[in-house]
Amino acid sequence: MSSGSANCRAARILVDQCLAQSAIRRKDASDVGPIRRETEGFKEERMFQAGLLKGKKILVTGGGTGLGKGMAERLLALGAEIAICGRRKVVCEETAAALMKANGGAVKAYGVDIRDAAAVEAMVEEIFRDGPLTSLVNNAAGNFIARTEDLSPRGFDAIANIVMHGTFYVTQAVGKRWIRGGSRGSVVSIVVTWVRNGGPFVTPSAMSKAAVQAMTKSLAVEWGRYGIRLNAIAPGEIPTEGAMKRLAPGKEDLAFGTKEVNPFGRVGKIEELQNLATFLLSDGCEWLTGETIAMDGAQALATGGNFYELRKWGDKEWKAAREAIEAQNARDRAQRG
Repeated sequence: MSSGSANCRAARILVDQCLAQSAIRRKDASDVGPIRRETEGFKEERMFQAGLLKGKKILVTGGGTGLGKGMAERLLALGAEIAICGRRKVVCEETAAALMKANGGAVKAYGVDIRDAAAVEAMVEEIFRDGPLTSLVNNAAGNFIARTEDLSPRGFDAIANIVMHGTFYVTQAVGKRWIRGGSRGSVVSIVVTWVRNGGPFVTPSAMSKAAVQAMTKSLAVEWGRYGIRLNAIAPGEIPTEGAMKRLAPGKEDLAFGTKEVNPFGRVGKIEELQNLATFLLSDGCEWLTGETIAMDGAQALATGGNFYELRKWGDKEWKAAREAIEAQNARDRAQRG
């Protein structure tokens, strides 16, 4: 028998063994509970054992909507106790109720603007009063497209105060309590691929997210001796209503053109972000810290993954975008009361 034939036969044996093991796992679904879904033609199986996060207590900032809500849902379903916060308390309360109705468990909602350091301290103190957090997901953010020369100081601060200052306030408030109480902990922060190559037309976000990445690396070293891990995820486009209305105003259905330029030919799925966040927050790889993991179907490698194409816009397009963003901001302010 030739070496090529032997290799093929060995490969077939290996495949048969893997299929047999997969059948055993599916048969014993009461332990692992795999759930298959189909999205855009891709089959998906849940990766994690039921109850994986039982005993975890996790705060998700910006957890009332979008990516934060999606991550909170998966963490809750895997057994974690969840706290979510956002500026719109009513939205957070509605989300908490919906998540508990769908998944059981416990979700507490806080109406907190993380730009306010004192409000952050009060919230974290209240959360720890009922037992320390084990994990933190820094998801709250803000962003909008603009020519940098058109930015006002207020516009710049609106982003920097949430993304950079707010993320630090929450991380420090949680981290110092872990250190004081002798507790281990894990932090996952949501950043962007632009931290590696810059973000034209979203300069405040690019600067602030780069600061969060620097914090992640710095505190991974400084706090490692306490058993505190910090990592970051840089997701590609996973469409959410809030982001689309400020980053593609009036063109939300175009999905930033991702499907046309992404090597995978599609946008990201919330399940993919949920799975990666769960892995980073679980105890299966505690030596992983200080890292930023891009999850974007290699789009940043292929295209830069930023808004450089907006250089083609003229005054007319920028005026329309600014008006659409301002109108959305006004609607959001009205909802907050």
